[in-house]
Amino acid sequence: MITIDKLDAELLKRLHSKARVGVAELAAQLGISRNTVLGRLQRLEGAGILKGFAPVMNLEAAGVPVQAFIGLELDQRQLAKVVDALSRIPEVLEVTTQAGREDLMVRVASTTLQGVQSAAARMVDIPGVRHTNTTLTVSTPLPYRVQPLLDHLTKDLGWGRSTPLPASPEVDEN
Repeated sequence: MITIDKLDAELLKRLHSKARVGVAELAAQLGISRNTVLGRLQRLEGAGILKGFAPVMNLEAAGVPVQAFIGLELDQRQLAKVVDALSRIPEVLEVTTQAGREDLMVRVASTTLQGVQSAAARMVDIPGVRHTNTTLTVSTPLPYRVQPLLDHLTKDLGWGRSTPLPASPEVDEN
């Protein structure tokens, strides 16, 4: 496990806001060398913290306006088989395990309510699924984010080993 410092958090913040930014541009913005940026990114990727660079899609703008969370109660001995079957349902975006009444939380998206209902019906037919509970998503007022957590975790840490904080007002030291 590696420690993330303020420089790592700032690199991740800038990549999150503009994933296609180049290493040279990041280095210039932060007042550090290209090698430092490249080394930090490789270290974050090697540690499994940075899993890659992917587009963030607005499904509604892409014509897929209906999303839901479907909780599944399972015969837990069938977990791997259920997850495998879920991976073959195109409407399934994400599956997480959880503690509580439901064992899995499945995020789905479709062009229609009937599409969500159809996906839920296919889930009930998976051997090992005992019960489903569907909750429709009305809106997402706070999308998935990690930057506030990273900023909080690194607030008392330094900016790299020997690199001073940049004088640029773009970097918030608080």
